[in-house]
Amino acid sequence: MERVLVRDLMELQDKEVRLFGWIHNIKAFKEFSFAYLRDRSGIVQMIIDDEKILSSLKLESSVKATGRVQMNEKAPGGVEIIVSELEVVGEAKYDLLPFTINGIDINASLDKQLDYRTISLRRMDRRAVFKVQQEIVQAYRDFLTKEGFTEIHTPKIIGMETEGGADIFMLDYFGTRAFMAQSPQFYKQMMVGAGFERVFEIGAAYRAEPHSTWRHLNEYMSLDLEMGFIESEEEIMDLEERLIKHMISHLKTSCVEELKIMKAELPTIETIPRITLSDAQSILLEKFGKKSPVGNIDAEGEKIFAQYVKDEYHSDFVFLTKYPASKRPLYTMPDDSLEGMTKSFDLIFKGLEITTGGQRIHDYDMLVKSILKSGGKTEDFDFYLESFKYGVPPHGGLAIGLERITMMFLGLDNIRKATLLPRDINRVKP
Repeated sequence: MERVLVRDLMELQDKEVRLFGWIHNIKAFKEFSFAYLRDRSGIVQMIIDDEKILSSLKLESSVKATGRVQMNEKAPGGVEIIVSELEVVGEAKYDLLPFTINGIDINASLDKQLDYRTISLRRMDRRAVFKVQQEIVQAYRDFLTKEGFTEIHTPKIIGMETEGGADIFMLDYFGTRAFMAQSPQFYKQMMVGAGFERVFEIGAAYRAEPHSTWRHLNEYMSLDLEMGFIESEEEIMDLEERLIKHMISHLKTSCVEELKIMKAELPTIETIPRITLSDAQSILLEKFGKKSPVGNIDAEGEKIFAQYVKDEYHSDFVFLTKYPASKRPLYTMPDDSLEGMTKSFDLIFKGLEITTGGQRIHDYDMLVKSILKSGGKTEDFDFYLESFKYGVPPHGGLAIGLERITMMFLGLDNIRKATLLPRDINRVKP
């Protein structure tokens, strides 16, 4: 007899079926007991009147059950199983779980849930997050493939810094200093010049930022893309606007149950406003008395400005554009119409930056000058610079933080809830 998933039982009334799963809950009565079996698709009520079977059951043991499907409108999902045979195939060794997982909520701290991650993930609402995340990735891949992009996989152990700054992990690579990649930036640009023209990657990125906040991780998944033969950074923003719309549309059809479980309401996008950083800073100061750091907006300012955009433009998203060169990496294209500014942008979603992007420098001589101006040495960038000697077209791209966009779509209050096994300043296991 082949296995049947819980979600398919409604179509099998009065049929004998075989189920695999975990014992989610047990309710004992005088004449019989209810045991609830949970598999990856749902939970079903099982009626058991065999004392020998009942005596072998513990919460969260994994089992194989055989029985007849019976309709019961009072049962969860309107269906139940009259059990004839049940085998414990994975015995739970502990009488007490680290926390309750069959109630309305776990009632345990996030740290404890992460310590016992494989237990907390047995809850359907915790796993629902990662089904949504899977579909975000699927939508991203499908959209870009249809747009003519090629998926690539670049090294995560590299011989030079890509983004600069102090937030980089160093390691001993057979006696030579190497780094964990902060992004695939240089490789993306090189592949555009190699002839792919349009490339994307889904991969880990590493930032040695000593933060312990609700929105920071030291290892995260980055959705990167780069495209050649562009006129300006406006084309990159146009592409991302279409991409985000596609993601939302895809999630509405592929994650109906998960969105319901998470009580998440996805945003509606018509047009994402585009506002220069300097204008945003002026609005914050004049309307809200909020001063901003030089060349940026802090976390509080992003939230205030996001609410302003929501009120004025009825949008949960806003592109902040024209960041100063002093606050952007050395490969960022200067803006020829605004002295000291760059053709770059951030995408803010409900007050949180989820994307950084822009046009890149494609001219070899200009890139050399930018490296020297930033205090770098051209010999340290030799393999990267070499590509630009052979006719790299105007190009640009962006990177989206997967955990961040998942968190914001689902209204979660901590990025670790959108991370399968988080790596932050305090956590390197499990």
